[in-house]
Amino acid sequence: MKKVEAIIKPFKLDDVREALSEIGITGMTATEVKGFGRQKGHTELYRGAEYVVDFLPKVKIEVVVPDDQAERCIEAITTAARTGKIGDGKIFVTAVEKVVRIRTGEVDEAAI
Repeated sequence: MKKVEAIIKPFKLDDVREALSEIGITGMTATEVKGFGRQKGHTELYRGAEYVVDFLPKVKIEVVVPDDQAERCIEAITTAARTGKIGDGKIFVTAVEKVVRIRTGEVDEAAI
């Protein structure tokens, strides 16, 4: 099993959710996060004073999928989240050793 974590622009969340749903991935966790990479934030003007906003709002999506669905999941996220501009985000893929559904006690792929 693989855990796919994607950091995307907030306005792309619905597009990514729909893209994942279309390929049969129904469960996901989305968290509002802040961060920066090459984008390095931006400056804003507030009451006449200029200040730097280092951390930009992003959304972190976490999905656990069977190994054979990982590539399709990555492709769906990439296609749906891409704007072609700096700050589109990143995808991280890690191995998952075990999953347990608390309610039923199912384990691994049966618990996804």
